[in-house]
Amino acid sequence: MSAAVTVLALLGTASSASWGQHDHGHAGGHQAAEACSAEFDKVVGEGRGFGMAFAADQNGYPGPMHVLELKDRLKLTADQEAKAQALMQAMFAESKPKSAQLLEAEAKLRRLFADRSADDAAVRAAVGEVERARSQVRLVHLLAHLKTRGLLTEDQRRIYHEARWGGR
Repeated sequence: MSAAVTVLALLGTASSASWGQHDHGHAGGHQAAEACSAEFDKVVGEGRGFGMAFAADQNGYPGPMHVLELKDRLKLTADQEAKAQALMQAMFAESKPKSAQLLEAEAKLRRLFADRSADDAAVRAAVGEVERARSQVRLVHLLAHLKTRGLLTEDQRRIYHEARWGGR
């Protein structure tokens, strides 16, 4: 199971464990959410997508990093591997500075509340900044998936999908 899927599962557990039950003895849900947040910061800080490209990946548009992880199973040619490597490097080069902006925007939003300086206008502005940054990171990853799809044969895409999603 990928780190992103694991973390998303933790988030789902956290939200179901604490749904409507804040501060009623369900610290485990909050701890899981904190762990998810820490994993998000780590993974996104590395330039990875943290599930932001699931819409593509689930529907036959593989990502370059995962294609390279499955290169033996996919029987990539040397040319395909080189092109996937180049796509991955370009994706990370573009994603890392945008990811840094996203993480800073998230930190700024948290600081508003931690500093007790949150008000309607400040929260609206901070959330807008977070979502603009998130959309830029997500776009980088989705476009990389779009480009990667063209590197693979139909059979390789099928094998990839079965490996990543169990043949659904």
